[in-house]
Amino acid sequence: MFNVAHFSINADDVSRARQFYEKTFGWKCNPWGPPDFYMLVTKTGDNPGILGSLQRRREIVKGKPMFGFECTVAVESIDDTIDAVEKNGGRVVMSKSVISGVGTLIFFEDPERNIVGAMQYDANAE
Repeated sequence: MFNVAHFSINADDVSRARQFYEKTFGWKCNPWGPPDFYMLVTKTGDNPGILGSLQRRREIVKGKPMFGFECTVAVESIDDTIDAVEKNGGRVVMSKSVISGVGTLIFFEDPERNIVGAMQYDANAE
C-alpha cells in the first residue's frame, strides 16, 4: 500500500494563494528553490502533516495548464472551515455531505480556481 507523500498547489497569483492558505489553515510557506516556489508546512503538534508545495502554475503538457489533483484537508470543524474559506476569498462548490462512517466533506474553490476537499473526520458519522 502507498500513502500520499506530496501535494502541489498551482497558482497564477502565488502571493494571493499563499495568503489564502496561511489564513485559512494556518500553514506556513517557506521559500525553496526557484522564484514563486514554497514548501508548505502543514504539521501541527504531534500530527506530522504532509509534504506539500505552492508554486506558479505551469504547463506539464504544452497548452494545458496544471490545475492540480484532488486533495482533501482534514479539519477539526467543517463549519469553521466554510467560514474561513469564504472569509479569505474562496467559495464552497459542494455543500456539506456526510459520508457514513467517515465524516463530513465539502469541496471548495480557492482564489486560484483549484478545487480542494475538506473533511471533518468522524467514524460515527451517519
